[in-house]
Formats: sequence, C-alpha cells, structure tokens
Amino acid sequence: MTDQHFFRNNGPFSLSEIVAVLHEKGINSTLSDNADESLVLNDINTLQDAEAGEISFLDNPKYAKYLSESKASACILHPKHQDNAPTHMALILTEEPYAAYAMAATHFYPESVNPKPEAHDHAIHPTANVADTATILPGAIIGQNAYIGEHTVIHSNAVIGHGVIIGAHCQIHPNVTLQYTRIGDHVTIHPGASIGQDGFGFATFQGRHITVPQLGRVILENHVNIGANCAIDRGAAGDTIIGEGTRLDNLVQIGHNVKTGKGCILVSQVGISGSTVLGDYVVAGGQVGIAGHLQIGSFAQIAAQSGVPKDIKQGAKMGGSPAVPITQYHRQNHTLQQLTKKKTKSEA
Repeated sequence: MTDQHFFRNNGPFSLSEIVAVLHEKGINSTLSDNADESLVLNDINTLQDAEAGEISFLDNPKYAKYLSESKASACILHPKHQDNAPTHMALILTEEPYAAYAMAATHFYPESVNPKPEAHDHAIHPTANVADTATILPGAIIGQNAYIGEHTVIHSNAVIGHGVIIGAHCQIHPNVTLQYTRIGDHVTIHPGASIGQDGFGFATFQGRHITVPQLGRVILENHVNIGANCAIDRGAAGDTIIGEGTRLDNLVQIGHNVKTGKGCILVSQVGISGSTVLGDYVVAGGQVGIAGHLQIGSFAQIAAQSGVPKDIKQGAKMGGSPAVPITQYHRQNHTLQQLTKKKTKSEA
C-alpha cells in the first residue's frame, strides 16, 4: 500500500469511474465479462503487493508470472494476458496498459502531500521530532513531521523533507536533499546526494510522454554509506531499497524500485536502471551500466565499464559490453590485441 504519510489518495473509485477516466484521456479499453462496474477500488498497487480492493497493472512480460497469484481485485492489462488472470479479478483490457496505468495512478494520486503553507522563523519545523542528542548545524532545514534520531548530525544546508525519518547515529553531510525516505541507524550520506526524488517514469501515448506518478519511497537500511552526489530515485509503486551495509561511491545513479541486498559495493558512476534486483555482496566496478528489470545474483562481480543487458547468476564474474564471463572477456581482449598488432618486417 502506498505510504499515505507522503501521498494523498483521492479514492476510492468504482471500476466504471476508472474506465471513464481512461476513455476521457483517449485510452481505448473494455471490461472483461466477469467485471462488475460497481466494484470499489481503494488504491493502486503492484501485482505482487496488491490486496483485495486494489487495482494493479501488467505491462512488462517479465511480471506476467505474478498475475495468476495476485490478490488484486482488478488489473489493467493487454488482452493477450487475460487467460492467465485469476477468476476473481476484474480486467480492464487495453492495447496501452502502461499509459492506462499512468492515468489511473494519477487519478488516485494527483499530487503528493505538500507541507501546509505556514510561516515560521526557525529552520526546524515545529512539528518535527528531533532527538535531544541530535545536532542540527546552521543552515539545515528540517521539514514538517520529520524525525531525527539520537546522536544524528544534520550538517549545514542539508534539506530534510516532510515526513522523512532518520535513525540514530547518522551523518547527513552538507547539501544533501532527502524526501520520501526512511533511513535506519548508522547511515552516512556524503555531500550533494539527492535521495527520494521522482524516478524516470513515463508512458508514451499518442506522441506524448505521460508522467507515471512515483508513489514509493527510498529505504536505506542500517550501516549504509552513500557517496557524494549520488542520486537514488524513489519507487514508482513499491520502494527503492538499499540493503544493510551497502556502500555507494560518488556519482552513483540508482533508478526507481531498484533493490540491493546486504553489503553490495557500487563504485563511482555505476548506473542501475529501474526495478533491477541485486543479491547480497554484489560488486560493480566504476562506470558499470545495468539495464532494468534484471536479477543480479549474490556475490556476483562485474568489471569496470561493463554493460549488463541480462540476468547474472550467483557468484558469476563478468566483464565487457555486453558483459560475458570474465575469462571469455579476457580471451576476447587478447584475441583483439593479436589481430590488431602490427607485424614487423621479419614477420611479413
């Protein structure tokens, strides 16, 4: 369920109301034979996390495996997937399921919960809960209903957005921006990091890029270390999660709904696209690019400047672009060197 602390739900809506909104926006859709137009839907959620009374969607075929077991009361999907839906699920059938999802999500959540406009002289909002042992240095801003834990230090010019929770013994360095974020204990975030901003989510429909509401959060577990000028997008539906003890070097980009396991190491300029899942203790060298919706197994190692277009098995060592097993990568490089090596006169 979307965190109502951060996002204001304008529902519930009936199934017929949602269909009417889609038609108004130019989405052609029909209801399945078992659909009850008066069905009341309280929220929108992923197939994996949805409960009864919620609507979900299916666009990427990689997630089709979750359809048959989903508890969602309704789902937006392409007609080709309807035979795999459970019998209890009402279906909105459309050729444009992702655009339809974007419009339905916007109908439920037309805007985030913005702080109430009010004037106050202090940079710590009166509703914020700051532990007595915490330190807030000059120039830092603590938003409405934020929580700062014991012995945590918020350095100058850091901005802690409304509702953000920061645990104990954390260091939030200068010019860090936090929003829609939950942070555990003993977390360090270095200068200039931006965490919790919109993910890069949009559906293209009839030549227009339609923003998909980003309704998740960022969760930083205990003992996470975030380098300078990193960017971690919040989830679109569900959360972006950085696992316990994980370390990000400077200038790392984490897309929406990425999840890392424990103790991962991501070196500078690594970029991970949305919804990719890393197991425990994955290591990615500098400038590694990882495509979206992939599974990277625990203890995998990826050499610097590699491009990863597909899943990686547990414990694999990979290199190159596209990434291949590291021994094959070294053989390819050696062969290329031999092919391009200039011959001497004696060899001619």
